[in-house]
Amino acid sequence: MKNIHVTGVIATALLTLTSCSSQYQVSGVNRTRILIDARYDATSDDDITAFMQPYKQRVDSIMGPVVGHAAKYMAAERPESTLSNLLADILVWSGKFYNEQPVFAVYNMGGMRAALAEGDITYGDVLDVAPFENKICFVTLHGDKVLELFRQIASVGGEAVSHGVEIVIGQGGSVVSARLNGEEIDKDADYRVATIDYVAQGNDRLEAFKSSTDINSPENEENNVRYIIVKYMQEKTAEGKLVDAGIEGRIKYESR
Repeated sequence: MKNIHVTGVIATALLTLTSCSSQYQVSGVNRTRILIDARYDATSDDDITAFMQPYKQRVDSIMGPVVGHAAKYMAAERPESTLSNLLADILVWSGKFYNEQPVFAVYNMGGMRAALAEGDITYGDVLDVAPFENKICFVTLHGDKVLELFRQIASVGGEAVSHGVEIVIGQGGSVVSARLNGEEIDKDADYRVATIDYVAQGNDRLEAFKSSTDINSPENEENNVRYIIVKYMQEKTAEGKLVDAGIEGRIKYESR
């Protein structure tokens, strides 16, 4: 049986108590991941199984279709990882559908909520990786703001950046060097950047994006990043290629 992770938020019960009586106050919020696996199938319930069957069929029909094939296991880790590299590169790749030519992309690590296992990738797997309703977004950043963005990325130990970005992180999360396609960042130039709307709003401490101009942020559902990821994987499959990414040294710590 495939393992399933369920995230539980304890605050719900606390908030319920708070609404019933003024003597209770929320003192904190904790969450945990509960592994649901075959241990819970030791005693099956035929009535529950029968009740769930039509819903299971519906969910499986949506989540089950294979959209691509992963060359290897890919997960998201700082400062750089295979999954983060893959998703950032997909944002750049998607520019052709929007008459955009971004020179680099940024995807927040916090938006990647699962890994991809080697082998078949289903729509459900993509939904696990990108469960939020984030849309593709293209913006322009002035060169000085690109450097500010790279400093902010370094301060948190790395975010997903596309091919061609090279950031070296020093002590205390400082930027030792930052280059794009082998060149220093021109403080006086403008750079077209692909990202997601959540990041473009300056969230996850990437506040340089608040200075963005010429914003292209389509709102239709088909512009949700998960559909773009699926489209990329389907294109790879049509080309007879596996979905893959490697480690390139896009973000790394200074050698000591």
